[in-house]
Amino acid sequence: MEWFVAPEYWLARQILQRGVAVIYLIAFVAAARQFRALIGERGMLPVPAFVAKVPFRASPSIFHLHYSDRFFAAVSWFGAALSTAIAAGVLDVVPLWTSMAIWLVLWVLYLSIVNVGQTFYSFGWESLLCETGFLAIFLGNAGTAPPFTLIVLLRWLLFRVEFGAGLIKMRGDRCWRDLTCLYYHHETQPMPNPLSWFFHHLPKPLHRVEVLGNFFAQLVVPFFLFAPQPVASFAGAVLVLTQAWLVLSGNFSWLNFLTMTLAFSAFDDRALSLFLTVHVPHLEPLPIWWQWLVIAVTLLVVVLSYRPVLNLISPNQLMNFSFDPFHLVNTYGAFGSVTKERYEIVVQGTASSEPAEVEWKAYEFKGKPGDPRRVPRQYAPYHLRLDWLMWFAAMESPYRHQWFIAFLIKLLEGDRPTLRLLGHNPFPDRPPSSVRATLYRYRFSTLAELRAEGAWWVRTPVGDYLPALVLDAAGNLARLNPSRG
Repeated sequence: MEWFVAPEYWLARQILQRGVAVIYLIAFVAAARQFRALIGERGMLPVPAFVAKVPFRASPSIFHLHYSDRFFAAVSWFGAALSTAIAAGVLDVVPLWTSMAIWLVLWVLYLSIVNVGQTFYSFGWESLLCETGFLAIFLGNAGTAPPFTLIVLLRWLLFRVEFGAGLIKMRGDRCWRDLTCLYYHHETQPMPNPLSWFFHHLPKPLHRVEVLGNFFAQLVVPFFLFAPQPVASFAGAVLVLTQAWLVLSGNFSWLNFLTMTLAFSAFDDRALSLFLTVHVPHLEPLPIWWQWLVIAVTLLVVVLSYRPVLNLISPNQLMNFSFDPFHLVNTYGAFGSVTKERYEIVVQGTASSEPAEVEWKAYEFKGKPGDPRRVPRQYAPYHLRLDWLMWFAAMESPYRHQWFIAFLIKLLEGDRPTLRLLGHNPFPDRPPSSVRATLYRYRFSTLAELRAEGAWWVRTPVGDYLPALVLDAAGNLARLNPSRG
């Protein structure tokens, strides 16, 4: 069936597969390095407690069958090893069924992590990686031509990512419609990077142009992904460039990198040959069993797209929502509302037990703002899960975030896995006797303030987020005597 194959997307498929493998690698390494403190057996939101309450059908995961920290670590590092092998091109020299089996294992392993990750894995890019990883199973390897329907499905996924993000903005915060959201966003985004300060201080007319460019890229360009070549390649190029702009302006984990990878589904080999040398090998005919499997997957995605499409046209559009527990066809979106002021929680501890000698010392996080003189850090595409959730916690009551209360307990216990998530522990020898959380309003410094004081941020205290707390005899948080706070 000649219509079924798309040999002109051979190189695009190679780039896309390796890009997805690299993102998988980053995701598995991040899971391995952070899980003990977050969702481990003694973590803030332990997996064993979660799987005891949530049935397998609601959250499919191999960890329903067995969980231990050692097993989770083995799963994560095995996933990282498989990802590395794919990125290195190992799948190009194995049979087609072996290639598909390896991609399937990767998808099952990462889906298993996401489905027990709870709040720490509630971000849209988790579903995006799961959905992309599922489609990657059926793309084939270097010895076969890419199935045309899979190329279309990847573009359909890219369309939902971009168009969903554009619609959520148009329906959301009024500042998007009056083109002023970027007056605030670079400063108030979850985790600014080293260039965010400079983006924030761009002239306001340029910020308005940025918003217009965003609407063009997200509401107009996605439709051209389904146009004939070279129009589709041009649409893909626009999306790559706009996502690269977002990479420069902030830390959004692997969202932008994975979206750019998906955009390569729009480039044919003729377009890519302008930048890369293309050597397409002899391509074997597609096995009949694989053709029927791809047709079945295509029909499945078409059927499961029903609710995401309804969501796109709904005035009550949901953002970053999965309609099935396998994260097969999801809805996406980002920053439907933009905060106009930035609030940060500064967590402090004291080793003193004497009221007259209390000296509060601040814990520093790796990525989120803390010390005003510290240059914002670049971490994306790596994902600092605790830092991101601290941004959300600052906008709500601490008692709405079970993990935050657990985090403070871990600090009082001197829990090593938790302390490894932080950038600086002011109590290296013994845990503090009490901790507290103070809320500050942060803003980017002006150029004059940066030159005079070397401060990237200017912060103003707002008040207590949580008062001084200690551990009682049962290991629970208790309020410190006010005379000592």
